[in-house]
Amino acid sequence: MTEQPRPLHGLRVLDFSTTIAGPHCTRLLADMGADVIKIESPEGDLMRSRPVQRNGAGTMFGQLNAGKKSIVLDLKRPEAIAAVKKLVAKVDIVLENYRPGVMKRLGLDYPELAKINPRIIYGAISGYGQTGPAAGRPAYAPVIHASTGYDRAHLFYQQGRERPDNCGIFVADYASGAYAMGAIMAAVHQRHVTGKGQMVDVSMFETLVGMLLGEVNRAQFDFEMPSRPMYGPVEAKDGYVMLATASERTFQDMATAAGRRDWLTDPRFEKYGDRRMNWDKFVDEFEQWSKTLTVEECVAALEKHGVPCSPYLTVTEALQDPQVAHRGSLCTIEDSAGSYKSPAPPFRFSGSALQSGPKVAALGENTRSVLAEAGLSEADIEALVK
Repeated sequence: MTEQPRPLHGLRVLDFSTTIAGPHCTRLLADMGADVIKIESPEGDLMRSRPVQRNGAGTMFGQLNAGKKSIVLDLKRPEAIAAVKKLVAKVDIVLENYRPGVMKRLGLDYPELAKINPRIIYGAISGYGQTGPAAGRPAYAPVIHASTGYDRAHLFYQQGRERPDNCGIFVADYASGAYAMGAIMAAVHQRHVTGKGQMVDVSMFETLVGMLLGEVNRAQFDFEMPSRPMYGPVEAKDGYVMLATASERTFQDMATAAGRRDWLTDPRFEKYGDRRMNWDKFVDEFEQWSKTLTVEECVAALEKHGVPCSPYLTVTEALQDPQVAHRGSLCTIEDSAGSYKSPAPPFRFSGSALQSGPKVAALGENTRSVLAEAGLSEADIEALVK
């Protein structure tokens, strides 16, 4: 069977976004075949200067922006705004993640661009959404983690601690970028039906609140919490193991693995409700068994009986898992300093390919060709480049 083109082949995207959330969204669109044109300021996206740096090339920038074209436009100049409007006439999707109001001040908000191209899908990612009393607040992912209750919720599960965690993994950014991609694709589908574009307003705050499943529900109703969180490490002889006993079958299998079938009729643990409230006592008894084994032995015994579990790996160790090579979970991308590995999208299609990158465009590398294709004269392009 001849493989089909990539799923988004033929879609053109104008990407005003910076840092993480927006670029993550458009990187996924590019991997699926969209022609993504990244508009950068003369200074370039902030992430170009962030580590890891190799001969002036930032690997995090590359991971977020592989496969896109780069053009430089100084949006403080009216000639640049005019050039953007020429580009908008020929694209399907616009994405930005400025603070609400910035694009309106530039004359590039959705109502203005829709006059030029009524079929445009306009995606806007912001901290708190485009409307409401919090809309104007500046926000990055760590601020959203704090303002949603996410950090305090996470801290609740860390017994004996009061100071919230430092932030180095930007969950709100990546989740918001993924939600934006899904919503934009829904709008593209609806355009096939109606012939009209629309604006997609993505709130990082609402994204993260939506991930707090237990917390949002517990905030509304009286609820007794267990003595110890049910999902946490158990100690082995030389480290820790995470195991998840989410079902009755899993609990039974875990008891079998530990040689403690008596737990299944113990009134403290037999029923889920009682087991949950006595989880501290259960862990104490479980660790009488697990502490006699190494991490490797404990995981092997649990997996033999089908118990979901894992040792605590470093990222380096995780990337060496044979599953990573089998799935092609890492792809090779190339920038001016050479090649390196980057996560590929976590999904596959049975009838069409994905392709990440492989190239990371230099700052402004495609300015002339993209503007010429949009219909600007050589003189206009020269003036903008200068």
